[in-house]
Amino acid sequence: MYLTSDKKQEIFGQYGKSNTDTGSAESQIALFSYRISHLTEHLKVNRKDYSTARALTQLVGKRRALLNYLKKNDIERYRNIVKALGLRR
Repeated sequence: MYLTSDKKQEIFGQYGKSNTDTGSAESQIALFSYRISHLTEHLKVNRKDYSTARALTQLVGKRRALLNYLKKNDIERYRNIVKALGLRR
């Protein structure tokens, strides 16, 4: 399995407030970004996997919604997470 509980705790510890901070917007965005990168690599090999392509589209939408929420409510947190994850080029 590509996403173990140890890897999740590492992501939450790095981008959230603590290892158990699973609900903050930053930790959710970081988790979604990790999953998006994994699914993108999978789809490069398996182009006709349409169910995975749909799941990827849904994940991108969820991440976009959380980013919009952060941008609207706390612009500094938004800027920090975008810079940390390298989402804007």
